[in-house]
Amino acid sequence: MSDLSFFPITEKWPAQHPDRLQLYSMPTPNGVKAAIMLEEIGLPYEAHKVDFASDDQNSPAFLSLNPNNKIPAIIDPNGPDGQPLALFESGAILLYLAEKSGKLIPQDAAGRYHVIQWVMFQIGGIGPMFGQLGFFHKFAGKDYEDKRPRDRYADESRRLLRVLEHQLGRHAWVAGEDYSIADIAVFPWLNGLMNFYQAGELVGAAECPHVTAALERFLTRPAVQTGLKVPA
Repeated sequence: MSDLSFFPITEKWPAQHPDRLQLYSMPTPNGVKAAIMLEEIGLPYEAHKVDFASDDQNSPAFLSLNPNNKIPAIIDPNGPDGQPLALFESGAILLYLAEKSGKLIPQDAAGRYHVIQWVMFQIGGIGPMFGQLGFFHKFAGKDYEDKRPRDRYADESRRLLRVLEHQLGRHAWVAGEDYSIADIAVFPWLNGLMNFYQAGELVGAAECPHVTAALERFLTRPAVQTGLKVPA
């Protein structure tokens, strides 16, 4: 049986199944990426809820795994060379799990980097822009009299949405004809923009039918439907 006791985080979140990959997360656009990926590839895992309401993400136990106090984070008891591996950052986790399983990423170098570029597109653009827009549109930012910050993020989110519309008008999925980790990176944020932040009208989502159609297909996948609720 795998021994994870030397990871301080297991004191706060004990592993009931230490032989399985341990996931520390919440169902947010970033948090669900790892859960959806794990469901898609069928790798056994144990999920632990990092409760923002209890400030779990700033606890010494969680910071011992991710000093950047963000979700998701994982411990794989069966990492490279059979040694446990701890990882944070959703993009790094997606790449690791794709390479570990040999799934949802092309095996040829050119195809692999083509997918990775779209993962980076989400990490560098969609995530930060949609997240800031959500703050100014739905949360405390909506009370600011000065709307220039909100409009700045709305304009850039609108531009990014049209980049995706162009791409999805030519291909079935974000990185081409095959479903990949690029889709798992992008679509949870699109779902958040449209359904959680309710900012679709603000960014002109009605003008992006290919994006909305692809999002609907993504949301019908059984692994996605399960992953969006993890950890319950």
